[in-house]
Amino acid sequence: MLVDRDFDAVIAGCAQPMPGRSRTWINNRILTLYRKLYERGDCHTVEVYEHERLVGGLYGVTLGRAFFGESMFHRSRDASKVALVHLVARLKAGHYRLLDTQFVTEHLRIFGAIEVTRPAYHKLLDAALVGEGNFGALPLDQPVSGSTVLARLAAE
Repeated sequence: MLVDRDFDAVIAGCAQPMPGRSRTWINNRILTLYRKLYERGDCHTVEVYEHERLVGGLYGVTLGRAFFGESMFHRSRDASKVALVHLVARLKAGHYRLLDTQFVTEHLRIFGAIEVTRPAYHKLLDAALVGEGNFGALPLDQPVSGSTVLARLAAE
């Protein structure tokens, strides 16, 4: 599991057409804007590899202690789930308070995602905008093992 290694490949994976989805919302303008956020350090990727091949991942934007998950993909079974588990461990280690997934899907419900009312969301967001999360609380420049992630999640 790596982070921030190959932004272009992750966003391309997220934008790739799939059965039942011939187009996505990720167009050239979106790609350019998110690339600028990535270059500023405000957008991050979580990448899942099998050997050297990227098989899944996700990306999102950080603001304060909030992480706004934008999109995820997989080319290998459960690769996006692995990326999500690693993301949650990283966010917990970095003292984030909110993981906004935009939509709550069955895939996300498995991990405990819930929908909240607009007023409840505003309260959560207000609290998350106070202070700064530390996306680098777990190493950014080397892989983080699954056992390390699970131990981190169990300790929280």
